Amino acid sequence: MFKKILIAYDGSTGADGALEKAADLAKLTGAELNVLTVYRHHSILEASLSMVRGSDDGPQNLDDAMKAASREAAEFAKKRAQELGAPKVHAFIKGGQSARTINNFATTHGCDLIVIGSRGLGASEGYMLGSVSHKVTSITSIPVLVV
Repeated sequence: MFKKILIAYDGSTGADGALEKAADLAKLTGAELNVLTVYRHHSILEASLSMVRGSDDGPQNLDDAMKAASREAAEFAKKRAQELGAPKVHAFIKGGQSARTINNFATTHGCDLIVIGSRGLGASEGYMLGSVSHKVTSITSIPVLVV
């Protein structure tokens, strides 16, 4: 049935539900499960504003902070999927525009299913379905399970 499943994970409640479904499917089919967390790159202006810091501890700019948070979320999701019984799990992080990055990753890595939460962490994104999940379903030719 499925050989490679991509779970788009952002740490939201919706993503947690999608992760559980993706892990169940991977366990049922023996598919490889790829966890992808996408962080948004910030503009030069946003990056320069982040240079005003009160402490030298931690990441030095917004991109580094977002990358670190994404790495943490991806590793959490990988561990959780393994606990749920997914047989083969890999975690990845990428920077860029969420929907396009998800689609490009799935295409490049030969995924035959994308699993995504119906609503994520976006502040103003998508009041109904969620703008990332909606855009992924509209730009990809790969089947998408929206949880």
